[in-house]
Amino acid sequence: MTAHPVSPNTVLANALLRTEDVLTPRILATPPTRIVLVVGTQINGAPHCGTSLVQSLAFAMAARLGDRFGIRTDVLFSALDNAPYQQTTDPLSGHRYQRAYAQAVDEQTLTGLIDALYEPLFTALSQRLGVPYDVQTYTQQQAGEHFRRTWLRLLPHLDAARWWLAPSTGTPHLRVPCPQPGCGWAEKHAERTRVHLTDPETATVAAVCLHHGPYQAAITPTAGAYLDLATLYRNLVKELALTNPQDGGTLHVMVKGGDWLFGSLLIDEALQAVGLTRAQLPARLFCPQVVTDTGAKLSKSLIREGHAALPTGAADWMLDTRQWPGNVTQYADQLLALTETMLSEPRHFFRSYSAAEIGRMMTAPAPRSISVP
Repeated sequence: MTAHPVSPNTVLANALLRTEDVLTPRILATPPTRIVLVVGTQINGAPHCGTSLVQSLAFAMAARLGDRFGIRTDVLFSALDNAPYQQTTDPLSGHRYQRAYAQAVDEQTLTGLIDALYEPLFTALSQRLGVPYDVQTYTQQQAGEHFRRTWLRLLPHLDAARWWLAPSTGTPHLRVPCPQPGCGWAEKHAERTRVHLTDPETATVAAVCLHHGPYQAAITPTAGAYLDLATLYRNLVKELALTNPQDGGTLHVMVKGGDWLFGSLLIDEALQAVGLTRAQLPARLFCPQVVTDTGAKLSKSLIREGHAALPTGAADWMLDTRQWPGNVTQYADQLLALTETMLSEPRHFFRSYSAAEIGRMMTAPAPRSISVP
């Protein structure tokens, strides 16, 4: 077998000559002075191959857009250090609690984790393609004035969006960790967490700690408690902030794995519920998803917990990219050869790949692309 995939046609692929054309309408509608491709990852251990694939596709797409439109195009890596570090159940209330990396691990350790697990690959990709990048943790993002003001302005309208953000309960999860020194626990599903505006620039949050009981915290645009939002809620605020960026001529493109397609439908409805029009919704790029032989997303946690087996034809490095049989530069080169194949033909991009197929394409010599007649 050769390295190229054999990909079926699809409605979207049939409408495109080039993969990047999926973003052309947004770029031409309001020509930007800069494009930023935003790709986020939970900082909860070593990345697996699907994470590396999405990141490398962000860099490769940035290079193609820059060449195509002559616009400066960068990558922003959003390091989600609010990922759960510890979880437990309160024996009295039965409520679930969590302690995130940002509260359980000191800043120096978190920086070291990002530097060790992600920076080498980003540096290699950036140097190969000439695409600048920046790294921002969620801790930095939630502390930013623009993000906090966006959240405060959203609060009076949240009732219109809450069922889109939490269709089963109608309660979008807001977690403000307990402020007691050395604690940082927060109610995972926010059952007893209440928030209200005391004035246009101050919100008061009341919650119950696992160890210290009831507490209150204030959130203002420039100070106050840590603002930890559940996934859909966080993305709503982030995308609202990016639709009205501080640097007005920048187009932000959300780069996500294919498993995000269904969740983004809810976020789009929530954005429209709080007043955005269809034309104001953020630009998104959904990358190919790495799946098992059952069609499920390749999940390192399910495999490590014994709920699923390593797929046939998959290698250990796919769950922990540190085990790649080579150095980071070689890994980046193979990823870029893979992304070049995927981006060369829309049929190769707008689809999923089995872990075995990704392994074959990553290790086969001289990848090239052909189209199905």
